[in-house]
Amino acid sequence: MNGQKRVISGQESWTFSTKDVEAAVTRQGGHLAPVRFRIGGRWVEPFDIAPWAEEKVAPGTHQVLRVMRGDFFCMPFGGNETPSHGEQHPPHGETANARWRLESGSAQHLHLSLRTSIREGRVDKRIRLIPGHTALYLQHVISGMTGPMCLGHHAILKIPEGAAGRVSLSPFRFGQVFPGQLEESAKGGYSILKPGAKFKTLSRVPQTDGKWADLSVYPAREGYEDLVLMASETTLPFAWTALTVPEENHVWFALKDPRVLPSTVFWISNGGRHYAPWNGRHRRAIGLEEVVANFHYGLAESARANPLTRAGTPTCVRLDPQRPFAVNYIMAMAEIPRGFDIVKTIHSSADGKSVRLASKSGKSVSVAVDTSFLSTQ
Repeated sequence: MNGQKRVISGQESWTFSTKDVEAAVTRQGGHLAPVRFRIGGRWVEPFDIAPWAEEKVAPGTHQVLRVMRGDFFCMPFGGNETPSHGEQHPPHGETANARWRLESGSAQHLHLSLRTSIREGRVDKRIRLIPGHTALYLQHVISGMTGPMCLGHHAILKIPEGAAGRVSLSPFRFGQVFPGQLEESAKGGYSILKPGAKFKTLSRVPQTDGKWADLSVYPAREGYEDLVLMASETTLPFAWTALTVPEENHVWFALKDPRVLPSTVFWISNGGRHYAPWNGRHRRAIGLEEVVANFHYGLAESARANPLTRAGTPTCVRLDPQRPFAVNYIMAMAEIPRGFDIVKTIHSSADGKSVRLASKSGKSVSVAVDTSFLSTQ
């Protein structure tokens, strides 16, 4: 598995591994999945792969939807239906749709590159594994570009049948349901959360039927698609998002620099889309997405002043061709002890070589993770 290429779930993919992590990245779109982590003597595969991955889909379907799996880097993040200063990007940008080039690969490292054409420049994707760590270290370096850009990671996880997940994240300043119409019933799409509603806790979010949703428990609200954004607390040394599956005795978590990626988007996908290629079968999946963006509108709406920027949350970065811009991100998994219910806090050790996850129930676990990577240029 030393940077080898093979077809996995319908896509040419490069593979690499250690004894604790096995990973694949698609050539088309650079999507990271499947990924297997060795947890407590067994292999756990947390990421979602689209159920139509090996099916023929309608002509004109964007590559990001054809490939859709695991985590992929979006630039610009969002639908990008509105042109921005003459640029018309595909959904989630060329980085999630175009073909990447292999620069180098080994058992523990993969380096891909992409020359973008809609806004000329280059993106280098580096993914590193560390022996003994059940973690992935991802870095995207953007160079040669000028102007505003929204971007982010689009990790999609799948809750196993017969299990339930508990979702949590580090302190956030406020949360808000997507203020527009996410789905249209006339076209076979359904949402249940109240558009534009603001909230302070995941456990109490307004629905359109007057009831309250608890977004910390998933799967839930079967038959609906919803999207919410939380503005991260940017004074933290790092911010985190976690998905605990107590029945499976494991937790997935992601770490970011909230000054680079100041928001977290939850895309809650539980069978609410009945149009092709979804056909009501994309269920028990949740996108835990770390972004600098105005929800999932796209570049035009993120680059101009908007309610989020007026509330103090940046929705784009300013790229300078003389200064490459790095986006670092860590995803990891760990075995949890019996009684560990939901992540309450994640703290780094004094030497930055591990993190300690504590649950609301008082249980805890330490995991080997190099948090200094988040500030690596």
